[in-house]
Amino acid sequence: MRAVDTNVVVRLITRDDHRQAAFADRFVENGAWISVLALAEATWVIDSVYDLNRGEIATAVEMLLNHKDLVLQDSDIVAAALELFRSRPAVDFSDCLILELARKAGHLPLGTFDRALSKTDGAEKL
Repeated sequence: MRAVDTNVVVRLITRDDHRQAAFADRFVENGAWISVLALAEATWVIDSVYDLNRGEIATAVEMLLNHKDLVLQDSDIVAAALELFRSRPAVDFSDCLILELARKAGHLPLGTFDRALSKTDGAEKL
């Protein structure tokens, strides 16, 4: 199976460059894999560069999870991170993903200086 980088994920979400979006669609139409790193980076880009709000970010991640041609690395963790992200308005998606990766790996608590994240089950404020 093919894999895609952050730029392709961003094109699939934003569709802002029609030519690149078409190339991205064709590239993934027979199946493509997205790493959690590319996903985390893509959510940062759509937040900071495209100024998407939390609801739009959640919708984008859900679209990727449900996309017929895409396989997300550790999709169960991504789904758990998405659920956490939706329930914690002050915590970024990437922080939710890091916490859920640590949880699945059995490496809790997750030490953090982030106040909002530290109030989440499994995290500990340093």
